[in-house]
Amino acid sequence: MLTILYNLLEILIVLVPTLLSVAFMTIIERKVMGSMQRRVGPNVVGYYGILQPFADALKLVVKEQIIPSQSTKSLFFLAPMISLIFSLLGWGVIPFGPGLALSDYSLGILYSLALSSIGVYGILFAGWSANSKYAFLGSLRSTAQMISYELIYSSAVLAVILLCGTFNITEIIEAQQSVWYIIPLLPIFILFFISALAETNRTPFDLPEAESELVAGFMTEHSGMIFVFFFLAEYGSIVLMSTFTAILFLGGYNLPEIFSNNTIINIQSIALGLKAVLCMFVFVWIRATLPRLRYDQLMVFCWTGMLPMAIAMLVLVPSILVAFDIMPY
Repeated sequence: MLTILYNLLEILIVLVPTLLSVAFMTIIERKVMGSMQRRVGPNVVGYYGILQPFADALKLVVKEQIIPSQSTKSLFFLAPMISLIFSLLGWGVIPFGPGLALSDYSLGILYSLALSSIGVYGILFAGWSANSKYAFLGSLRSTAQMISYELIYSSAVLAVILLCGTFNITEIIEAQQSVWYIIPLLPIFILFFISALAETNRTPFDLPEAESELVAGFMTEHSGMIFVFFFLAEYGSIVLMSTFTAILFLGGYNLPEIFSNNTIINIQSIALGLKAVLCMFVFVWIRATLPRLRYDQLMVFCWTGMLPMAIAMLVLVPSILVAFDIMPY
């Protein structure tokens, strides 16, 4: 019994700060975009608008839930839960410091890739169950987009695995003690980050939510509390993807040796957080800068532009490792 309670406490210690970070990611995005676009962001609720996420949450919780009469109600409610659950499950293998992971799984990378693939089902079910043409088209767009860019995303991750020779996330971080992988794998990092934008349906790849064409995409018919789940899932995926980027290419919790022996506070976890925040800032920066692509441009860019480059890099990296006899075993 004590073991179960201890495990539940560990999960809550990870999930509660994660959900809070998702809430504050929304206000960070609105404040940063307000600054970039020369306008005032949220500044009324709380000091400098810091309580705005809680006001938004309260507004959505008390809103009426309207369920389409012709919808498949079981899937209609299940879809947002699937999206949120699989967004949060990804944190199970993320190490926040040496030995600070819920599960130091030996195949942690494969676990993360599998979860990111399963998250598509929530979006597909949401569009199909609503029995609305706009929602259905939005879900099909999103599914095609996520499956397409999953290939580039997986290829970039595979290049990192080839360089370090392990599927364990902690070992990947430790392998970057001398040099972060963003330096030798810069082209692959660029491909990875672009595919991360597409995986999380962010500008310029937010075609599933193209308001001018599809009202609001796959979540058109969802409202109230069940819409909150989609909202949390999207921003939760951004925070998770930013953390994953920091782990794979920015050394994770690694710091120079002079900072590593601090015993007063866990500097390494703070370093991982700062690197993740930097990646989140780039997500917002790109949204404030780039226009939305047309859907045909999105798919052509993936299949004829990025995929050949990803495959070429996937051949080049092991070739260089074998040529210089530095292949990890």
